[in-house]
Amino acid sequence: MDNNVLWYLEKQVERTISNLQKRNMEGFFVKDENELKELLIQLIAENSVVGVGDSMTLFQTGVIDFLRSRDYNFLDKYKEGITSEDKKKIYIENFSADTFMCSTNALTEEGELYNIDGNGSRVAPMLYGPKQVIIVTGINKIVKNIEEAEKRARNFAAPIDAKRLGKNTPCTKLGYCIDCKSPERICNDFTIIRGQFIKGRIKVIILGKALGY
Repeated sequence: MDNNVLWYLEKQVERTISNLQKRNMEGFFVKDENELKELLIQLIAENSVVGVGDSMTLFQTGVIDFLRSRDYNFLDKYKEGITSEDKKKIYIENFSADTFMCSTNALTEEGELYNIDGNGSRVAPMLYGPKQVIIVTGINKIVKNIEEAEKRARNFAAPIDAKRLGKNTPCTKLGYCIDCKSPERICNDFTIIRGQFIKGRIKVIILGKALGY
C-alpha cells in the first residue's frame, strides 16, 4: 500500500478509536488475522459462552473456525445439520452469553455503530444482554458520519447481502435500495449505537484490510 494512503488510513483509525473511547466503548487496531486471534485469546476467557451473529467478516477472518477450535462453549449457529428451531434457541441463548461476536454495517469516525438487520437476531444482543460484545470490522466500513453510514448500509451492504441470501427483492435486481415493501425485505431493524452505560462492554476491533459487505 502507498505510504501516503497508509498514513491517511492510520489517522482515520486513530480518530475513530479515540471517539469510541469517549462513548465508553473500546477500540483496537490489528494488522492481520494472526493479530486478531491473539487479541481474541486475551479478551475471551476459556470455557466461557460465546455466541455470534450473521457475519461474512467472521468467516473471512477465520474467527468461526477459531471459536470452534478453542475451549469455549460456542453457540454455533452454523454447525452442520442445525434446524431452524435449534437456531431460534441459540438466538435466545445469545442474550446470556459471556461474549457475543459480530461485525457492523458501518462505523463512523465519530465512534457510532450503524446496522440494518432482518429479524433482529444480530442487533438485539449488541444492544442488550451479553456481558461483552466484540465487533470485528474491516477498515473499509469506516465512514465520516451517520448520513454516510446509512447510505453505505442501504445501498451497498444490504443489496449485496440480499443477493447472497437469494432474496427476491428490488435491490437484488437494481443494485440499490428503494425502501421497498417486499415480504422478503431484509432491512427491517435499523440501529445506531452512540454509547454504552457499561464501560468497555462493546469492543470494536478494526482490521487494516477490506472485509465483509
